[in-house]
Amino acid sequence: MTDQQQPTMKTLFISDLHLNPSQPELIRLATDFLAHHHDADALYILGDLFNTWLGDDLIEAAYEPFINALRQLNQSDVHIYLMVGNRDFMLGERFAEMVGAELLPDPTLVEFGRHRILLMHGDSLCIDDVQYQRYRKVVRNGFLQWCFLHLPLSWRQSISDKIKARSREQKTFKSAMIMDVNPTEVASVMQQHGVQVLIHGHTHRPAIHSVADTNPEKYRIVLGDWHDSPSYLCVDDDQFQLVDSRLPDEQTDLDLSSL
Repeated sequence: MTDQQQPTMKTLFISDLHLNPSQPELIRLATDFLAHHHDADALYILGDLFNTWLGDDLIEAAYEPFINALRQLNQSDVHIYLMVGNRDFMLGERFAEMVGAELLPDPTLVEFGRHRILLMHGDSLCIDDVQYQRYRKVVRNGFLQWCFLHLPLSWRQSISDKIKARSREQKTFKSAMIMDVNPTEVASVMQQHGVQVLIHGHTHRPAIHSVADTNPEKYRIVLGDWHDSPSYLCVDDDQFQLVDSRLPDEQTDLDLSSL
């Protein structure tokens, strides 16, 4: 875990774009989003930016407009921070350097003014899905990742396709509760790091939750996945606004000025 000290200015958080060459409209949506937010102080990407990532040496041509938009954002003095997810965990320093981003570990602690905030992708909080947690431990092994990156592209693609197919089959038999975060684990992680706010993605269930039985009150903010419109969190001083077309207006704002 690392500490990041940031000024209390406009900061954006996104997650779970799942960019894919087969969905050019989604790549255009993400590219346009970046082009319209050069006024931000920082952008945090909390995992699953890409639906699949087979290595920094194999970048699809379809991603070039988006990658160029990231570079331009960085050149506009917007700090870009990148965390990997369960889909793009093979993203590495080479890609981060190419777009001018800083690669963050999961979890990462940040401070905005008086508030300590924990950033995670969110998959490690889904501890009730024991099968997935075993898989996660294996694929995050540094030696196995090194071996994978030295395989021919066709082999990497074949392995990735088989893993995704198996994942789709398993999800059919898993309950929604098992694939969501475990509330006890959430409270434990927040207590361990001494934070008031946890921000994560992964579950594709955008919301602002009050963490039960905490004093002072603590909050969990879940970033949404992207479809036909952007889903993002904007933090400006003590004001948190979760922008997602699926949410009613009364569930999108959080004011921490009293904490």
